[in-house]
Amino acid sequence: MEATQPTRNHRPNLVVGLTGGIASGKTAVSRRFEAQGAAVIDTDVLARAVVEPGTDGLNAVRERFGDAVIDTDGQLDRGALRARIFADPDARRDLEAITHPRIRRAVARALAAVQAPYAMLVVPLLVEAGWTDLMDRVLVVDAPPAQQRERLMARDGTSRAEAERILATQASRDARLAIADDVIHNDADPAALDTRVATLHAQYCRQAGNAV
Repeated sequence: MEATQPTRNHRPNLVVGLTGGIASGKTAVSRRFEAQGAAVIDTDVLARAVVEPGTDGLNAVRERFGDAVIDTDGQLDRGALRARIFADPDARRDLEAITHPRIRRAVARALAAVQAPYAMLVVPLLVEAGWTDLMDRVLVVDAPPAQQRERLMARDGTSRAEAERILATQASRDARLAIADDVIHNDADPAALDTRVATLHAQYCRQAGNAV
């Protein structure tokens, strides 16, 4: 992981890290914060950008993993790459060594451009990546594992066994909650989610020095 990070002179007054397990509802939450006026920076989006065709990131991935992870259009074959890194922890670490420094540089640029009261930095695998140095607070979107599994199966069409396997590769629910400053329990109806987001948005604006 790269040591370089945004300085206090080139970042918003408040950066909130948003994380949660797969299918916990991070996207639903981040969209609500964006609608309230937060600047949302999604590291999944940045991760795709740093391996677009023509980038040095994709060239590095090709050099490490070969043409088998590049499709006929010259794009990264994410399915093929995912299969490699799930089966081989060393391959996953090599991929992270390629992508993480590039993503962090992209995060620094995005934070420097923020004009909103505060920024919300979405890092799905925050516990695993250990990027808490990039943020002032951590917000965890929490859902019961059984609910995550059912949402994942419905969303991606995965089998129950595959959903369980994916959940098992991620940090535990307890590990995520252990780093949380704030928690949204996304196990109720959308109205409850709206209320919790609005409350936290007002709190974050106050903490950033922009009372609403």
